Amino acid sequence: MAFWSGSLLFRLAGDNVLRSSGRCGSRWPHSLQQRCGFRKASKKPEPKKVLEEEASPHVESSEAALNRQTTTPQWNQRAPSGSPRALSRLIRPFVFTIGFTGCSFGSAAIWQYESLKSRVQSYFDDMRADWLDKLRPQKRGDIRKEINQWWNKLTEGQKTVSGIIAANVIVFCCWRVPSLQRFMIKYFTANPASKTLCSPMLLSTFSHFSFLHMAANMYVLWSFSTSAVTMLGREQFMAVYLSAGVVSTFVSYVSKMVTGRFGPSLGASGAIMTVLAAVCTKMPEAKLAIIFLPMFTFSAANALKAIVAMDTAGLVLGWKFFDHAAHLGGAMFGIWYVLFGHELMWKNREPFVKFWHNLRTRGGPGRGGDQGGSA
Repeated sequence: MAFWSGSLLFRLAGDNVLRSSGRCGSRWPHSLQQRCGFRKASKKPEPKKVLEEEASPHVESSEAALNRQTTTPQWNQRAPSGSPRALSRLIRPFVFTIGFTGCSFGSAAIWQYESLKSRVQSYFDDMRADWLDKLRPQKRGDIRKEINQWWNKLTEGQKTVSGIIAANVIVFCCWRVPSLQRFMIKYFTANPASKTLCSPMLLSTFSHFSFLHMAANMYVLWSFSTSAVTMLGREQFMAVYLSAGVVSTFVSYVSKMVTGRFGPSLGASGAIMTVLAAVCTKMPEAKLAIIFLPMFTFSAANALKAIVAMDTAGLVLGWKFFDHAAHLGGAMFGIWYVLFGHELMWKNREPFVKFWHNLRTRGGPGRGGDQGGSA
């Protein structure tokens, strides 16, 4: 089986660009790892002919060997042990999905609390730094200062996704190291037929083997980061993005186990589909356009309906070029979170934040009394 991949390009009729890319894939052949040779044949003519006929199917010319050599790894696409539809294998991924989502939003709440608490101190630190800069002679060509100026010009959303993009670049470079490919296949590709089921659900969302695949996904993430982070805040955005990667992978697991179409998947498409669906649901009247046909515009709500309809048809008809299940899982999670999840999960974080405040400031929840605060 091959990877499932695809892309659909949109842009906001104003500034931002929407582009959802599917999980990239190609069929990776076996690598030639050893050389073959002949043994000295017997002097008898007939046995020599037999030996040559037996050996010839197993020997390749040097040119054929070079053609078979590749830097791409060898995929293990064997069906899981037992019945290929053994849904009991999904219990651990399901528990991991629920647990990781809860931990993501809990960590985001703590992160927001600590950020708000340190904001006042940072304000005074910045004032002192500005005063010292006026007294200190300015350096010409200070690279660090130029980098800081460039960084300060970025929006909050662009700053937020910079770490995600850096992580994807690092993982992409690791794919280029032949000695790491076995490790990368095991932990950075999501496949329900693999022995390792849980950790790849997260790690595969940072994994791209194709440079074009990575560049397209990161371009989309960068383009929509400003709108998404403005809508959710950086802490909530990170919780949604990371949870979306795991949720979309779990939906892909379920689809593969039910249909028996096993194969590895990787890429940030599921999480990006969540961002796209959340923005389109929150701003349904926003004008979008296909990036190559900017003269034709349509509403974000209609674009989302078209994407969901296409992925639904692909899932039902068994199209193999796209990972439609992951796309649908990400889109449904984004729609659900904007309509219900925000109220259910993020706005009910106050008791947890109070517990953390007491634990953080008083050394334990029993000593905090009624002086707890919330972020």
